[in-house]
Amino acid sequence: MTKLGRLYSLFDSVELPDTLPYTQVSDWELRFLYLLGRHHLSGRDRIVELGSGGGGSTYALALGLRESPVFDEKTGRLHAYDFFRVGKGTFATEKFFTAGTRPEGENSFLDDFRDRLEPFLPFLEIHAGDIWQTSDPDDSTPVEFLHIDIAKTARVFRCVSERFLTRLRPGSVVLHQDFAGPRLPWLHYSMGALLPYVEIAGPPIRSTLAFEVTRPIPEDVLKTISEDAFSLDEKLALISAVQERVDRDHTGGIPFKSVLELAKAYVAHYAGEHRRAWSIAKPLTGDEYLSRTRSDHFEQVRKAYEDDRATGGGSRLTRLVRKTVRG
Repeated sequence: MTKLGRLYSLFDSVELPDTLPYTQVSDWELRFLYLLGRHHLSGRDRIVELGSGGGGSTYALALGLRESPVFDEKTGRLHAYDFFRVGKGTFATEKFFTAGTRPEGENSFLDDFRDRLEPFLPFLEIHAGDIWQTSDPDDSTPVEFLHIDIAKTARVFRCVSERFLTRLRPGSVVLHQDFAGPRLPWLHYSMGALLPYVEIAGPPIRSTLAFEVTRPIPEDVLKTISEDAFSLDEKLALISAVQERVDRDHTGGIPFKSVLELAKAYVAHYAGEHRRAWSIAKPLTGDEYLSRTRSDHFEQVRKAYEDDRATGGGSRLTRLVRKTVRG
């Protein structure tokens, strides 16, 4: 069992406050964040949360750090990154406001976040805004812990890859919170590329995959990830490698092999290979979990396939680009 894996046995011992800020992260994931702060992290290197939202996950992690026997609040820092506002491109909900809805004329819940995290402000550094603007491209400080709940687009994941994955060292811990999201396949094939250099803690904790870096990650691997320089077939193969290592989540509720198979369909879908995407997705429509939770995904991929077929494979320019890529 991995060092991180030992934390699984402590889930039942965690009692988080009833006043925890609203969050879209499950109770299991909140407990794991608390356990990491309480029993694993030291604070000697950077502790980073990308996508703090309304503060529930930040609170759980900060509470664990406060109760840790080794974390020093005078020198250790928890860095929280987010837009801290609702609106297009933010993927935030109005429930992050204390009132539960957005006050008229207001779109920032930053003050609400600060109020909720007030007990931890002495060691909490808040970075509000677009991560491309709030993160430092020249910062090479090692990252001890990286919670990724912000990579909802390929654009943002590139920033995460360039400015944070490059700072991981052996012993660094990473949580991919959106690992059950088929529409975010960059999380899955990049994970495949990292497999030789990491150790997965155990079954995913609901939608979160936890792993620890065990070997230095080569610069060329990190560059390929940040530049998204894999071919379509390479991406599919990398996801297959993850499927060999990840099955159901620790509660048995999420069938990750099926989720990752649907992520493959999105790799093809984003590449404009809509027929191939539907050929991957169609057999999964009979999967009970996916048909119940991802019906909109199937509809999106199916519609793109039907539109592609109706137009004979897309526009003339699209067909020319595909022909050029295929050589």
